[in-house]
Amino acid sequence: MLRIENSRLVIGLTIRCPVHEAWRVLTDTRAWPRWGPSVVQVACERRFIGPGSEGRVRTRLGFWVPFTITDYRERQYWSWRIGGFPATGHRLEGKDDGTCVVAFDMPWWACPYLLVCRIALGRIKDMLTAGNSAD
Repeated sequence: MLRIENSRLVIGLTIRCPVHEAWRVLTDTRAWPRWGPSVVQVACERRFIGPGSEGRVRTRLGFWVPFTITDYRERQYWSWRIGGFPATGHRLEGKDDGTCVVAFDMPWWACPYLLVCRIALGRIKDMLTAGNSAD
């Protein structure tokens, strides 16, 4: 799924798993390097992010970048600023058939990042359908 919503690009994937399991993977900083192609390591005071969480991520290029969670709606959505710039939003929508849609949103000018998000969605799906989402 790819669409434009409120001037943001949204890319998503339907995954057969409960919403709470997908939310756990999206908010678990220990899981981010497993599904995030651009994240190698995370330093955050809390394992699971929440409103206002702060930390830093080490990128594939080897440098650390600070992040702040700027919007957080339990089991629905979170977004962040990385290095002071608005970055991806992380969306979750539960369906009645036992599936959920995991999606990322980003500004239109970040369209090259769609490929990175598509890879991340595939990794998240693999984690959730293999039953190894928790450490």
